[in-house]
Amino acid sequence: MYINAFTNRSPAMNLTGRLCLLALLASAASILTPGAFAPTALALPQERNPYIGYVFPAGGRQGTTFEAKIGGQFIRGIQNVFVTGAGVTATITRYEGPNGPLTRQQQQELRRRVQEIVQARLPNRAARSAVQKTDTQPPRVIPLPDLPDLQHLELLNGRQLRKIVEKYANPDKRTKPPIAETAFLQVSIDGGATPGDREIRLLTAAGLSNALVFQVGQLPEASDRDADDAAEAPTAPLNLPIALNGQIMPGEVDRFRLAARKGQHLVLQLEARHLIPYIADAVPGWFQGLISLHDPAGNEIAFADHYRSDQDPVLFCDIPSDGVYTLDVRDSIYRGREDFVYRCTVGEEPFITQIFPLGGRLAAPTTVSAIGWNLPFDKVTLDTKPGGEPLRDSAWLCKLEDSNRLPYAVDDLPEAAEVEPNDTIKQPQKVTLPVIINGRISKPGDVDVFRFDAKAGDQVVAEVNARRLGSPLDSLLRLMDSSGKVLAWNDDTEDKSMGLLTHSADSYISFKIPAAGTYFVQLSDAQHHGGEEYAYRLRLSPPRPDFALRVTPSTINEGNGRPAILTAYAFRKDGFDGDIDLALKGAPDGFLLSGGRIPAGRDKVRLTLTAPPQRIDDPVALQMEGHAQVDGVTVTHEAFPADNMMQAFAYMHLVPKRVFIVDVMGAGRKAPGATVDGAPIRVPAGGSAPVKLLIPALPASLKNVQLEIDDPPAGLTLSDAASAPGVVTFILKAKPDAPKVGYADNLILEIFSDVGGNRASLGILPAVSFQIVKP
Repeated sequence: MYINAFTNRSPAMNLTGRLCLLALLASAASILTPGAFAPTALALPQERNPYIGYVFPAGGRQGTTFEAKIGGQFIRGIQNVFVTGAGVTATITRYEGPNGPLTRQQQQELRRRVQEIVQARLPNRAARSAVQKTDTQPPRVIPLPDLPDLQHLELLNGRQLRKIVEKYANPDKRTKPPIAETAFLQVSIDGGATPGDREIRLLTAAGLSNALVFQVGQLPEASDRDADDAAEAPTAPLNLPIALNGQIMPGEVDRFRLAARKGQHLVLQLEARHLIPYIADAVPGWFQGLISLHDPAGNEIAFADHYRSDQDPVLFCDIPSDGVYTLDVRDSIYRGREDFVYRCTVGEEPFITQIFPLGGRLAAPTTVSAIGWNLPFDKVTLDTKPGGEPLRDSAWLCKLEDSNRLPYAVDDLPEAAEVEPNDTIKQPQKVTLPVIINGRISKPGDVDVFRFDAKAGDQVVAEVNARRLGSPLDSLLRLMDSSGKVLAWNDDTEDKSMGLLTHSADSYISFKIPAAGTYFVQLSDAQHHGGEEYAYRLRLSPPRPDFALRVTPSTINEGNGRPAILTAYAFRKDGFDGDIDLALKGAPDGFLLSGGRIPAGRDKVRLTLTAPPQRIDDPVALQMEGHAQVDGVTVTHEAFPADNMMQAFAYMHLVPKRVFIVDVMGAGRKAPGATVDGAPIRVPAGGSAPVKLLIPALPASLKNVQLEIDDPPAGLTLSDAASAPGVVTFILKAKPDAPKVGYADNLILEIFSDVGGNRASLGILPAVSFQIVKP
């Protein structure tokens, strides 16, 4: 799954090594004079995992080799590049630090050379001579670094020259630290590489970076270097189809000249948020792309700044006449910086705007209608095979190219089609529960009403699945009795498992029927919109308890034999409230999951993953799954990898990733784990409990051992830590008011030693479980 091999890996000291080192220092402390070693001698280096904020271009064409650059932080000393899937290789060609490659004198020289080029292009001789009179002496030429960007400046247009000066010679506009370092890659994509999204990561001595989307495309490529500049002669028009790549800087508009023919059905699809879903220090939290198409006379003929609920715009246009058209790409409010990266495909490309129905029954052959642009078919077949997740997605081959990907749902309940007229409780559509109804709010103001019979005490769930399946419907659900009285209603219910969906517009009701009789469910659009694309799947059934799982982060860097902290999230459905046991699936020998239970009633838990004691040369892709008892049946779901990303300084989202990957660094003896004598720890509410940790590698000479709880649960404290050979004891206390009886969680403990007044961390210990019990 991953490419290239490891080189020059530095071994990391594991817990055993640290314990032994500190024991040695402790035993020698009596013969060392004060100040004989610096206060930092025992301190561990601060973890600085490599981080990448953008890759540009964020993809390339099959069968090509090209240069790409990655902006990030802590990426000095890159040893390798890893791309998921087969057929893509990349090597590092050079690195630029956060201060840039030019000295102050070289920056002045670059500005001077650019000024000379611009002056030489001024439209009249008088203007040139007026500028030239300001220079009384010929300048002293200072050599510039041998960088590709700085070669043949005279061939660049004014817009490109401004970018070069902004990048290399503008000290007032320093790049944000998370993207201040730059690595340049040579990327090669095989002609047979599978098109679509991949993930790219960098490897340094500190481990693997986070992952970013990197795409394999099928179209010819161009970049914003090929964009037009208003101050220069027009660039040659680009032929279609084409994939355009760009970076938007503040106030900038990328303008591409495109040769188009009358009658072409063009689809222009910009991807920006798809590449970088969230930006922590930007409002609204992503690059909000905007595209507009202008005819040969300069008139705007098409415009888009989004596509339905997707923040990335798609524009559809029938070309009225032959000519050179202009495509403008910019941010909606003219923001910009290096991580405002986009890819925009332009051509008569296949694009499915809707399928209907939005899913099918598990294991049942399902063919759905398909509507869109440039499609060679009007029907597609869904994969409904058992074993997959309820929410799936697919692209369909259209002649030589794949269509866009669309989500759809698969369920094991009986299915029914909505039938008009069903607009009122006087003319409803009768259904029998359980059922999934496939329907549409087919026009503005349309209302669909369904009638069912229920007994007193029945728990009935009504759930809409539409926005999560790409439908523009903003559903509104009402549950009514036989007289039309509204008993329950819902507009939006958040589904936190959908980390890329910022407007949860699907409705959900769970209601206990008060008396036997006839009931109605009414479904409409909350904005009174409608149309053929406003499709939905409406589930009417008893509760079906279930769950979904995510694990963060998607990339783990840890020393051999040492634990790393993970967070597992449970998204409970239809009232499921039981324990969920997590386990590794098919992992190599030596990986150990500790604290792998999400207790009943909890939505998340922190746990640890301990690496094998031996060094592993290549990153390892792991899988995790969760098991739970639901109505006496064991239910298993994959725990999908995700990263917790911040949007606009405040909001956090679980963004799904393709692979959960672990980089095991270092070599040496096995680092022992810690076990609890009498686990799980049982702490009386408002009381305390003595705890004995068994740590076989703890040397007798190591004194003054201290423990701290990493991110302690509310109301829980630790005190009176003491050590003996192979043992650490402490008291765990619970406040009377929190946590409550029955609360269960994991403790993540960090162990320290104090030698001669120097406090040093020995690392974290494997997670241990505890529970609050009655006094």
